[in-house]
Amino acid sequence: MTTFDLPTGFLHTHDVWRIFLSFVSLYIAYVVASAIYNAFFSPLSKFPGPKLWSISKIPRTLVMVSGNEGQGYANLHHKYGPIVRTGPRELSFAGGAQAFKDVYGFRKHGRPTPHKDPMFYGASLNKAPSVILADDAGHSRQRKILSHAFSDKALKEQEPLLKRWSQLLRTKLSERADGHSGTDMVKFYNCTTFDIMGDLTFSEGLDMLQGGEYNPWVKTIFASIKNGTMFRSLRGQNAFLKYIMDNVVFKSKAVRKMAWEHNKYTVDRVDRRLELEPEHEDLWAKILTKDNEDGGLSLEEHYSNASLFMIAGTETTATALSGTTYYLLRNPDCMEKLTKEIRRAFSDFDDVTLEGLARLKYTQAVLQEGLRMYPPVPIGQFCISDTSCSTANTEVALPRVTPKEGAVICDQHIPGDVSIGVNHFATYRQPDHFKNAYEFHPERWLGDPEYKDDDLDALEPFSVGPRNCLGKNLAWHEMRMLLITVLLHFDLKLSEESKNWSNQKIYTLWEKVPLMCTFTPVAEA
Repeated sequence: MTTFDLPTGFLHTHDVWRIFLSFVSLYIAYVVASAIYNAFFSPLSKFPGPKLWSISKIPRTLVMVSGNEGQGYANLHHKYGPIVRTGPRELSFAGGAQAFKDVYGFRKHGRPTPHKDPMFYGASLNKAPSVILADDAGHSRQRKILSHAFSDKALKEQEPLLKRWSQLLRTKLSERADGHSGTDMVKFYNCTTFDIMGDLTFSEGLDMLQGGEYNPWVKTIFASIKNGTMFRSLRGQNAFLKYIMDNVVFKSKAVRKMAWEHNKYTVDRVDRRLELEPEHEDLWAKILTKDNEDGGLSLEEHYSNASLFMIAGTETTATALSGTTYYLLRNPDCMEKLTKEIRRAFSDFDDVTLEGLARLKYTQAVLQEGLRMYPPVPIGQFCISDTSCSTANTEVALPRVTPKEGAVICDQHIPGDVSIGVNHFATYRQPDHFKNAYEFHPERWLGDPEYKDDDLDALEPFSVGPRNCLGKNLAWHEMRMLLITVLLHFDLKLSEESKNWSNQKIYTLWEKVPLMCTFTPVAEA
């Protein structure tokens, strides 16, 4: 019988297994050593937080995908304080005004500044970043042009447009105001804000309020929110998953098709707007005037920013109005005070003006408290991408990463390359900032002695610094106008099915359910 000798250097099976097991053992040893280092010896180990969170991103990911990020982070900050370690290289802040200023605010010349965290950002679909996705130089250039449309003077000129859409909202609600038929105010607020922004941006509404239903484009936006959160949680795990998400998932046929359809919707409307002379001077007219003076935006930047306006300037405003309406209905004494103020100030809707609305002190306090209880962007960190999670296009809570040399945040030196963010929901629920933090009390904004120790500056729903919300003033005008329109003309009652409406999950934004109310006309309005 012939025998064959194995060639010199050939490995036997048991040698292969031995090498494999050696690599596995080394990997396990590396994981264990990294976990021990992260938990006990890392520069971040001095910051409090759950030990399991300090060694892995998995616990934070599980909280995100479960929809419990808001209350989950509030509980962490309540237990551990204003700075909580929520990952191996991540800190969450709920330190109020100072935290907002230190993370997002202006910095003195020469001082290191936190910058956008690349792990959380996607690329613009058309390779032309909007004012949010642009780098600092691009942001400054674009904001200088866009801010012209959002000046106080420019917005006051839009008063007739806002009143016209408010009148249509009144008309549509009147058709349902029989005292017993339920009406979903989330849907009506969204239909109104999208139509207003469409008219302001493109000189044409989206025809949603007229029919009381979302159009297919808006339905797609809302449907993508939850998926976007799942994508974000995976993308933020590590560089490998970021590569897979960016180069496989986001470039898949289905995702690209949805992204391009969204892009085409905006492109078509921008092109139509650029070809016409509108009957009224909209936001784009102001932008084009400034555009010509300052070198301007490219056509692709027009597309990107129009898409931004149609998302950041719509859903967030409707969310704030929905939350405020709910808490008013759950607090009848507050509703009574508010309706008395409104109906004493205006005997007829023709008397309503933006200046007159801004003078209503209790109305302003109610809206501020609504923003505290139900912030439109409740979390501290989320992705920004024109392809994967376009619904999150707002600057309110963008994550930052500390510079290599580190930075001082809330009087603490934070090492370099650490992801940081201020969590709105957690900040607004901390008893150190607000007495009775889980209760709706507009009086805290009016000097009530019971709330004299409240840190009112801790409320920053529009963020601070060079990248704060560009449309802040427009949002205030819309919120006042639409809330006053509803309460001047109708008495509302919360339907039984919406008694616990605020018990919602958070997937980047609130996963809102219908807010069902019944309406009764106010005869003297």
